[in-house]
Amino acid sequence: MAALRQIAFYGKGGIGKSTTSQNTLAALVEMGQRVLIVGCDPKADSTRLILNAKAQDTVLHLAAEKGSVEDLELEDVLKLGYKGIKCVESGGPEPGVGCAGRGVITSINFLEENGAYEDVDYVSYDVLGDVVCGGFAMPIRENKAQEIYIVMSGEMMALYAANNIAKGILKYANTGGVRLGGLICNERQTDREVDLAEALAKRINTKLIHFVPRHNIVQHAELRKQTVIQYAPDSDQAEEYRQLATKIHANGGKGTIPTPITMEELEDMLLDFGIMKTDEQMIAELAAKEAARQAAVPA
Repeated sequence: MAALRQIAFYGKGGIGKSTTSQNTLAALVEMGQRVLIVGCDPKADSTRLILNAKAQDTVLHLAAEKGSVEDLELEDVLKLGYKGIKCVESGGPEPGVGCAGRGVITSINFLEENGAYEDVDYVSYDVLGDVVCGGFAMPIRENKAQEIYIVMSGEMMALYAANNIAKGILKYANTGGVRLGGLICNERQTDREVDLAEALAKRINTKLIHFVPRHNIVQHAELRKQTVIQYAPDSDQAEEYRQLATKIHANGGKGTIPTPITMEELEDMLLDFGIMKTDEQMIAELAAKEAARQAAVPA
């Protein structure tokens, strides 16, 4: 029997991480893999496309209703979705109150103790934002997630977040078994996007697992609370997610210890690619614009 693969999808907010992870996991199930999703985002939206429903009740919410997590049964929190994918949302506190990391580790411990990790090939953690917050690094810190996939794009802040996540992985790579599986680039149609993603991957000692093209069919599927795999299984976009799933499946044991770069090195890389401009270039452009404006004013 193959060993349990515990993977996690990280990425900055709004990058399309949950959409990418759910489509990828739906494709993995088509390949015959048994999957458990543990949503680690207080928004509890890590499983909605798999369940074809609004956000499910979370472990923390149900525990508060019942009195404590010890009063819960596994069937209270675990729902079955597309092709039998098991779905759990850890939940979190009300905005501005408490630490969401508490919900994550409470959920993981509860699921392990109650047999949720049995009879599955993959456990996937969908984690909010980057790892500036130790709570959201919990799946890494507690040595649960062994394989991290960073969803990013060619936008500067997505690149910054990817590098920041690599720093978090490095912090725990030597004390635990966590490794960086690779980068997944969600197309934002920025300049030289693939080149930038591949360059960052090389600099931080990993690889670009897959470049996911941008397509409106993803939004059409989301509006119907479905993955593209379910909504348009014969589409080119569905095939992209199948390719991504195949690459992740073949990537077991091939993760690396990342070598994150400094902010200055990241900015230098953007300058090399012509994405960012130096202060001198920006001043020269402003001077040229001002000169052109003055020349256009009648004497």
